[in-house]
Amino acid sequence: MADRVVLITGTSSGIGLAVAAAAVRAGYRTVATLRNLDKAARVRGTGADVRRLDVTDPASIAECLAGVVADYGRLDALVNNAGVSVLGTLEHLPMADIRRAMEVNYFGVVEATKAAMPHLRASKGRVVTVTSVGGAVGQPFNEAYCAAKFAVEGFMQSLEPVAATVGVGVSVIEPGAVTTEFVNNARIDIPAAIDAAGPYAPALEAYINRTRGAYRTAQTADQVAEVVLSALTAYPIVFRWQTSDFARAFVADSLSDLDGSIVAGLTSKWVR
Repeated sequence: MADRVVLITGTSSGIGLAVAAAAVRAGYRTVATLRNLDKAARVRGTGADVRRLDVTDPASIAECLAGVVADYGRLDALVNNAGVSVLGTLEHLPMADIRRAMEVNYFGVVEATKAAMPHLRASKGRVVTVTSVGGAVGQPFNEAYCAAKFAVEGFMQSLEPVAATVGVGVSVIEPGAVTTEFVNNARIDIPAAIDAAGPYAPALEAYINRTRGAYRTAQTADQVAEVVLSALTAYPIVFRWQTSDFARAFVADSLSDLDGSIVAGLTSKWVR
């Protein structure tokens, strides 16, 4: 991997940070990007080349990619990892929060991938995008988040056969619960959210209690990173990767659920 260049978005913590460290260990020339360089100390500790990239700013994406190609002469892989979490149901979510979820989790992925594609065509490279089981299974109080992740999966599944004609591999990674800072980064005051939920308060409290239990048995970011590294090197290329047995079973339930009753029967228990 000594001559292969990978660019990773959203590396300040969690999965992105773990992927950057794993890529460096695997021998990639690793460019780890994040929106706020004030949070770069831990990323620099991985040995990666740390650069600023804001996936919601096309100029930032273009500047970063131009610098990488100028300095390294190529780009072999893009790992789309940057994302934000949004917790809440439709009546209580400001439209600004819903739009923010789409801007970062969907349009940011599209912008970064669009900018990278000419370079990936030249290297016969890969696009690997970290989505979520929430990109295949709609989940209570995650309407905005799951909508963005569903959009990413539909986009990438549609892009995959077209990209393959020019030698570019496309994959998505579907983690379940992961012990990262992602949930904390949602900046949700749980008691206040329940107090403000009105008629949805009992359902929200039940969902939060269930989710806390799920995160007690979550996998680590390092375990997810190993799956990302596998997706970067697998031949033949595999489009959809789940990162745990739970994720495989959960996604399988949804993909085989022709009338929606399996998922509805499962997730309805989370809010009662």
